[in-house]
Amino acid sequence: MRTAMILVAGAVAFWPLRLNAQQPTMPIIGVLNSTSVGLRDEQAVAFHSGLKQTGYVDKQNVTIEYRWADNQYDRLPGLAAELVKRGVSVIVASGGPTSAIAAKKVTTTVPIVFTTVADPIGYGLVASLNRPGGNLTGNAGLTSELDPKRLELLHQIKPSSGPIGVLINPNRPDGAMQMREVHAAAKAVGRELLILSTANDREIDAAFETLAQKKVDALLVTADAFFSSKRTQLISLAARHAIPTAYQWREFTTAGGLMSYGPSVTEVYFQTGVFVGRILKGAQPADLPVVVPSRFELVINLKTAKALGLTVPRVLFSRADELVE
Repeated sequence: MRTAMILVAGAVAFWPLRLNAQQPTMPIIGVLNSTSVGLRDEQAVAFHSGLKQTGYVDKQNVTIEYRWADNQYDRLPGLAAELVKRGVSVIVASGGPTSAIAAKKVTTTVPIVFTTVADPIGYGLVASLNRPGGNLTGNAGLTSELDPKRLELLHQIKPSSGPIGVLINPNRPDGAMQMREVHAAAKAVGRELLILSTANDREIDAAFETLAQKKVDALLVTADAFFSSKRTQLISLAARHAIPTAYQWREFTTAGGLMSYGPSVTEVYFQTGVFVGRILKGAQPADLPVVVPSRFELVINLKTAKALGLTVPRVLFSRADELVE
């Protein structure tokens, strides 16, 4: 009898261990970002909406861990390695091509979804857009490719022969190509450029002092995740120095910038969430075609235009997808 009681007691003591062992572990999503501010509100909402569409909700059946490089790109490989060591099921590489490149160098097995990479084939991230072929897929953001168009729009809203300022991040991998295309666009409309490299807050402040001293007619903030993370600073300085400025994302214009032209950042992050959810359900990145934006938004802030003493040309007025008043 005593032996039987010992066996029963041992079995009861073992039950919680067996139950715990059988409980599934929530998958972990790692977010690797080159900037310092985390996902902005509009990005986070869209990303979580995409996840939810595929059945995943943060802290309910999935966990999200973030790693931020604080605009120090040399930290990205180490941060990516941390996520791999943590055992993440998928990595979201956001903040431009640098994050995706770093993640790819660290792992060939963990699925990676990039958010906005201008030329994923050129960077060697995928074999083709329709058949990525490896452990990466995502969104071809068409970001820097649209800088020439943004310069053309600036020329239309501020037509003159005066110089146009250009802010560029010197740490961007495709910066040289970016500048060649902007130079070609400027030559086509007969405008000179004043190009300033800025990679931190202090350099941005100094750049605007230079732009004001040189009396540029307008400013193009080139497409880059670093500049997106400095949205408030850029808009404030452009207003203080009364410089008409064009940006890549709608969110700049709704926050007070003059104009923007580019794909929808919310659509990009929504699709990223959908891709991550599909991968968690078993889809392979190699079989998920890279998404290429098909629609671009021209947004003009009429209040800002009025403050700058600008009259929006009828052709831009009619072409705008959104007029902020």
